[in-house]
Amino acid sequence: MTALTRLSIQATLHCLTGCAIGEITGTAIGSGFGWSNPATIILAIILAFFFGYSLTLRPLLKNGMSFRKALPIAFASDTLSIVTMEIMDNLVILLIPRALTAGPSTLLFWQSLAASLVVAFLFAVPVNRFLIARGKGHAAAHEYMHEN
Repeated sequence: MTALTRLSIQATLHCLTGCAIGEITGTAIGSGFGWSNPATIILAIILAFFFGYSLTLRPLLKNGMSFRKALPIAFASDTLSIVTMEIMDNLVILLIPRALTAGPSTLLFWQSLAASLVVAFLFAVPVNRFLIARGKGHAAAHEYMHEN
């Protein structure tokens, strides 16, 4: 495995963490309250972007960068990866009958969510690899994340 591929996998796992927190929270809330699929998905997407960007912003802000400077870096770093994950994640969820309406107390709900996140990861790795190879995506934030 090349160093670029390893970095792409690490970047995707980082992004997936934020997306997964948002997706799990959003789908559990929406499904638990019996919301419609569109309402549940909208909440999950909003939370996935929020948590995805938050996990990138945290080390930037911790290293003394202002929020005003850090926010565009987080957007540049994560947006395409999060968009890719959200498209694939929600497509898988919608293709599995009753996945969201099953509710968070069912195995179907959790298996569907897990499968959707795996698919999202698999599609986002090549996107991140493409971006990192060109000095974009996660590479935009990486140089600032480890400064003291």
